[in-house]
Amino acid sequence: MELDLAFIWAAIIAFAVLAYVILDGFDLGVGILFPFFPEKHDKDVMMNSVAPVWDGNETWLVLGGGGLLAVFPLAYATILPALYAPIIAMLLGLIFRGVAFEYRWRTKRAEPLWNWAFTGGSVVAAFAQGVALGALVQGIPVENRAYTGGWWDWLTPFSIATGLAVLIGYALLGATWLIMKTSGELAERARRYAYMAGVATLVAMGIVSLWTPFLEPLYLQRWFSWPTAAFSLIVPALVAACFLVLAHGLRTRHDSRPFIASLGLFVLGYAGIGISFYPYIVPTSVTIWDAAAPDESLAFLLVGALVLVPLILAYTAYAYWVFRGKVNPEEGYH
Repeated sequence: MELDLAFIWAAIIAFAVLAYVILDGFDLGVGILFPFFPEKHDKDVMMNSVAPVWDGNETWLVLGGGGLLAVFPLAYATILPALYAPIIAMLLGLIFRGVAFEYRWRTKRAEPLWNWAFTGGSVVAAFAQGVALGALVQGIPVENRAYTGGWWDWLTPFSIATGLAVLIGYALLGATWLIMKTSGELAERARRYAYMAGVATLVAMGIVSLWTPFLEPLYLQRWFSWPTAAFSLIVPALVAACFLVLAHGLRTRHDSRPFIASLGLFVLGYAGIGISFYPYIVPTSVTIWDAAAPDESLAFLLVGALVLVPLILAYTAYAYWVFRGKVNPEEGYH
């Protein structure tokens, strides 16, 4: 039986993007929540909670973007021109927050500046990711294997709504991460913010989910025609279950359950997007097979991926294992 290399690579890149969203999402969320914790000691502990893992989390973004270029060059060549503005904004945001990680500890006078760089970079990166997602979901016009839209096509009410939804969702991930990793008044305040962000995330997911099927006839058919219409019942039911687990975990003051439930909400949202436009990689213009490189190239690159992806998973798991448990408030990041 011949392997469907394009499908395998689509699954690898989809996994890399999901890993980036759920891993980097919580440390962006910590930055988004930074202004709501005015005490310097709390800010120090918050930054220490993500300091050992934040840069490793972004490995998945490099793998997803680099893989798209190497494996689906047509998709890369059409998606990038359509999304230059939000992608550049995202990269600038990630740069600012990365620099803030290093410089905030090395100055007293300019510490407020780097606090705002950390927050601003996190907010811009999260919002830009959501806007890019919304622009991709609403469709990218392609003719003769080239992007034919305009410079501002990415900026629509739907993309703004998805940008805000991702921003709120990352704040939920950040709050539940702080519950799991910190203690005392900081964790209690994070718990209160997690309640608010959890409700707001559920509302945002509902708005985007109800809006999406009416963007394209394909989406409407996918969600309301049998047998795929079954997902219209299954996915919302699982989302409701995750929200109940989140609420119960917060109410019973469980440390890790709210974070796991929040990750579940993101996984289900991501699955919903995949259900909407599979098998298109550029909805609704280019399928994964249309965009794929020659099979020889896919096979050659797959050998490297089979070595690289397990290594990334292994060192990521090891890093989280080493830095498991609550953050010691007396320890610093240098």
